[in-house]
Amino acid sequence: MTAARTQPANAADAASPAPAASGPPRPRPSQRSHVPSFEVVNILNRVNDLRHAGHEVLSMCAGEPSTGAPGPVKRRLAALMSEVNPLGYTASFGITPLRERLAQHYLDWYGVRVPTERIAVTTGSSGAFAAVFLAAFNPGDRVALARPGYPAYRNILEALGCVVVDIDCGPETRFQPTPALLDRALTEHGELHGLIVASPANPTGTMVTREQLAALGEWCDAHAVRLVSDEIYHGLVYGDEPATCALEVAPNAIVISSFSKYWGMTGWRLGWSILPEDLVPGVDALAGNIALCAPVPAQIAAVEAFTPEAYAECEANLAAYRRQRALLLDTAPALGWRDLAPADGAFYFYGRLSEEQLARHGGTSMQWCADLLAEHGVAMTPGFDFDRRLGHETVRLSFACTEDVLARSLTRILEFQS
Repeated sequence: MTAARTQPANAADAASPAPAASGPPRPRPSQRSHVPSFEVVNILNRVNDLRHAGHEVLSMCAGEPSTGAPGPVKRRLAALMSEVNPLGYTASFGITPLRERLAQHYLDWYGVRVPTERIAVTTGSSGAFAAVFLAAFNPGDRVALARPGYPAYRNILEALGCVVVDIDCGPETRFQPTPALLDRALTEHGELHGLIVASPANPTGTMVTREQLAALGEWCDAHAVRLVSDEIYHGLVYGDEPATCALEVAPNAIVISSFSKYWGMTGWRLGWSILPEDLVPGVDALAGNIALCAPVPAQIAAVEAFTPEAYAECEANLAAYRRQRALLLDTAPALGWRDLAPADGAFYFYGRLSEEQLARHGGTSMQWCADLLAEHGVAMTPGFDFDRRLGHETVRLSFACTEDVLARSLTRILEFQS
């Protein structure tokens, strides 16, 4: 009797696929879910793994202030937890006291009067982008973005079926769009429906002047293009001129901001948008259906973010960032990176690695960052998140860390590059 064959008779048998399972076809994930993940999140996961294994890691990869929320905000949250308060749902646009304080903030900082009914408190600026993009743009609409730029703009827009139009913005325009670049994009693509501008910007930290922002607003009005102004890094500015709110020069603009950066409240997940009147009903309906409301404890506590004590703490943090930025600028020649962004605001340092630095690490900033983390315990972000064309040559360093961490990290980077 011949024994049953337990191994394939030849390589062809070994490579033969298993018979297809019978039955109806299985559902598949949507095409809109096929967006890239944040590389910075992948790096943070690696950092957490290394720290869990007992390794020291100096992290400068995330735009996350090490300072935390101002004292008055934290004390209000602590008191809130002991109050008889069910912390139930709020209105979809947020609690009235917080929206009133936001309106006063815009009057005090920018001289702009904003009706509270046009302010929507959201689950971070991310929640604002999702609701605003849904309300402002249809599938197939073309929305222009500066490249390099914040990757969530692109990923959210593409998930919603919009067409992203990249505006190549290099050192010659200080990494910011201009009307001339928009004219070129309009000629190439036939029409544009939106423009997203960030000043200060992520990853470059560069800003547009008041006059430049006004020119962009005028261009958008002349071409029936929605202007979306990401102002999440307002307050974190290192020159003599403060950042310009888009509403100062472009009354029809959409403004999006957050408590995450200037106030150091990343994990509180609290942001807001200021809407033109025609988008208020749509964003209100979408917000109520998608998130119901922003986190209620964060809303109540954030009212205290506008007290003199809280502002003073934020300004002290800004002074620390200014010292750290100065250290980076002093170290820049020794780093040998190219096309450095001016870092007018925010807390980022962005540039291209030299050809020699890239060649020693597989030819990509991704491998350069991986080797830096593995060999010297310093976490930085490769540029591919921000620029799909040149990002394999660029890196972003966040100096939202402490001064000690920055100084030690720069020493290790110089050793790594030597």
